[in-house]
Amino acid sequence: MQDHHQALGHGIYQIDTGFQRDHFDAAYLIVDQGEAAFIDTGTNHSVARLLRTLDALGLDRAAVRWVIPTHVHLDHAGGVGLLMQALPEARLLAHPRGLPHLINPVKLWAGAMAVYGEEEMQRSYGQLLRVDADRAEASTEGQRIRLGARELLLIDTPGHARHHHAIFDSASRCWFTGDTFGLSYREFDVAGRPWIFPTSTPVQFEPEAMRASIERMMEASPEGMLLTHYGRVGQSSDEVRALAAQLLALLDQTVSLSLALRGQTQRHNALKAGLQSLYEAELTRHGCTLPASEVSRLLATDVELNAQGIAIWLDKLPSD
Repeated sequence: MQDHHQALGHGIYQIDTGFQRDHFDAAYLIVDQGEAAFIDTGTNHSVARLLRTLDALGLDRAAVRWVIPTHVHLDHAGGVGLLMQALPEARLLAHPRGLPHLINPVKLWAGAMAVYGEEEMQRSYGQLLRVDADRAEASTEGQRIRLGARELLLIDTPGHARHHHAIFDSASRCWFTGDTFGLSYREFDVAGRPWIFPTSTPVQFEPEAMRASIERMMEASPEGMLLTHYGRVGQSSDEVRALAAQLLALLDQTVSLSLALRGQTQRHNALKAGLQSLYEAELTRHGCTLPASEVSRLLATDVELNAQGIAIWLDKLPSD
């Protein structure tokens, strides 16, 4: 059976959840002195991979103390309910805005159904399962929890979603960033250098809040960022600072492009074309030599969803 996990050091394991394509969606397992925690879970279809990782590492399922989704979008938290059923000692720790939707996922399911439809929901996500309220708790701003000998710090990081927190690991000095620190696919690496871009997927994109969250994470002088999409970027504090600067510059360009197209007829198509051109130009500057058709394929989902999220943000802005 194929091995889907990768050791990153410091007791951290990256697990390819298999969502959409290989190397697109990651969950993380942290192990310290016989205790474990999952950060993000992927979907229901990912849970078997997470449990096989425990088995491969010789960890009893009762060793898992925490399941911590960064936010409740289904590619990050769709498998929480099913996973919790398999982990008898685990507690769910979710952002206070997101926790109710994991205890009672009716609205979460209905919202996703409205976008994707029944067939796609079953294919990509599977039926959402609730988590018992007595096994769940809301995170608090600046909360610190122990896992073995290490400490995990949770902070509120809106910008991608208002129900988003990020988790700082004291042992590795890395942030588990969810989607707040953008997206970076390994196919775009050039000589080991990653390319990163912001995600504005529906429905709570707020660029000013995203900038503030990124700047706040940087205050910890992190030595790496562990992205759900996809994997670790940055191997030193200097590299992370450079990536943050790149990400914030591209966020500013995204905002400028979006505002310029605010009143455009056929706005959705204009936003998609504008984002595609922006990303292609930045990838060329980065040194990427992939064929244009492959770049388009890898970015197609993000261009579509980012355009949708930008449109929702634009419609919330006060009229001139």
